Amino acid sequence: MQTQRLEARASASLLLHPRVGVVVPKYRRNIVDRNRTKRQLRELARTRVLPLLGSVDVLVRAKPEAYGARFDQLSMEIDAIAQWAAGIVSR
Repeated sequence: MQTQRLEARASASLLLHPRVGVVVPKYRRNIVDRNRTKRQLRELARTRVLPLLGSVDVLVRAKPEAYGARFDQLSMEIDAIAQWAAGIVSR
């Protein structure tokens, strides 16, 4: 799944619990911006994606546009990814 600022992939997990990975490439940004974006996405994934998943692994990758996004913009996109991943679980 792709949103304006994020990409997500999901696959069945071999474990009994869900996992979420976050990838934030450098995109010629400084480490402070990269770490801030990483922390924001990890927190959103922990609070909004993990509670909805069964035994599915989800990988969230930031696009260059994610660096300039506000927290509420990222949270709306993470919510869309969470709904998409929850739909995969229910199939």
